[in-house]
Amino acid sequence: MSSKIYVGNLPYSVTDATLESNFAEFGGVSSAKVMMDRETGRSKGFGFVEMANAEVAQAAISALHGMSVDGRSIVVNLARPRETTGGASGYSASGYNTNKRSDVGYGNGGFGGGRY
Repeated sequence: MSSKIYVGNLPYSVTDATLESNFAEFGGVSSAKVMMDRETGRSKGFGFVEMANAEVAQAAISALHGMSVDGRSIVVNLARPRETTGGASGYSASGYNTNKRSDVGYGNGGFGGGRY
C-alpha cells in the first residue's frame, strides 16, 4: 500500500506548511506539496502529502476526507500513479508519417503528382 496521498478541493489559501501541519498530527510527514500554476503562481487547488508509512496514511485519509477547510469539503485519498501520455502536448511522431502510395505525392510525374 502506498503512503502518498492526494488532497483535492483545497482552498487557494493553503500552503505547503499548513498542509504539512494538518497531516502531521497523524504521524510523520515525509513531504507536503501544494501544486502551483507556473504562470500565475497561484495554487491549483490540490496537492500531495507523503507519509512515513501506509498505516498513518490510511489513518489520515479516514480522518480528513470530507473535512471542511475554509468552507470547502476536501477530498483525501491515495494518490494514483501518473498516467503516461504521448508526450508533453499529447502529440506523437506517428502523426507525421505519411501513407506511402506510389500513385500520389511528389516525384511521380509533373504537376499533380502523377495522378493525371
